[in-house]
Amino acid sequence: MEKVLTGKIYDIQGFSVQDGPGIRTTVFLKGCPLRCPWCHSPESQGFKTELNWMSIRCLGIEACGKCLAVCPHDAITAGPVRQTATGEDIVYPDVDKTKCDECGACAEACKADALYMCGTDQTVDEVMHRLLRDKPFFDESGGGVTVSGGECLCQPEFTLELLKRCKDSGINTAVDTTGFVKWESIEKVLPYTDLFLYDLKCMDSALHRQVTGVPNELILENARKIAGAGGRFWIRIPVIPLLNDSEGHFEEYVAFLSEIRDSVDIVQLLPYHKMGVSKHDRLLKNEKIFVAELPTDALMQARKAQLDGHGLRVRIH
Repeated sequence: MEKVLTGKIYDIQGFSVQDGPGIRTTVFLKGCPLRCPWCHSPESQGFKTELNWMSIRCLGIEACGKCLAVCPHDAITAGPVRQTATGEDIVYPDVDKTKCDECGACAEACKADALYMCGTDQTVDEVMHRLLRDKPFFDESGGGVTVSGGECLCQPEFTLELLKRCKDSGINTAVDTTGFVKWESIEKVLPYTDLFLYDLKCMDSALHRQVTGVPNELILENARKIAGAGGRFWIRIPVIPLLNDSEGHFEEYVAFLSEIRDSVDIVQLLPYHKMGVSKHDRLLKNEKIFVAELPTDALMQARKAQLDGHGLRVRIH
């Protein structure tokens, strides 16, 4: 029997207005080769379906407690007494992720959906059925579909087929990518991609490796190749305190962007925020979380003016 092509998707978000031109629907695929500590979607990083838990939804052990009974590995026990947002005592479940095999039995039993599985396998037909509902909004606004992640090109066959189907349906397409993938994966989607949303995290390769886990030479080389092949860019720069927010570092951005200037429609500056902190907690991994001061409006405007001064079209997200 022929295997059905599926993609592991963790969200499909309609009415997205920052992921390319017009009103868009963004398909988020799971799995990423980078480990950016400021990531606002840490649930996107793992390549497998993962258990998550939202405390705000949880009814507590006394009112529910079904998860304790159904776990086949005794990975869930009663935790210490804590307080809800309204000051009431509550006992939440405590999940030992070293015993958990992500089977999903607890999520299925959880009537409040506090425990849930992040990442579902969907076919291209299933995703297209969802996307075509929004086509009137695409047509009216000049929008379309953005395939994102994680790193969507780590699921290259699915991403390619989805982009092809979108183009067959007359839908504008964008690919949101880290650029840290084989050139062959990018080359295959080029004919079906109207726009690349391309992340440039940091220009110093050694620092890039230290912070994200990978160097940036492949990322920069792929950007050059996309430009040489006629691709269009929205360049995305996350502005991270003490990493890449200095005037000197932005001069390095200017130097590189001058190489691909004719292919760059917009540079998006994305100020660091703390929205990912609560999502890290949901993953139940008890890992240290990166937290920093937010960049000031004055800093963001200064970096925008710096790029503006070199003739680049810049937006602050």
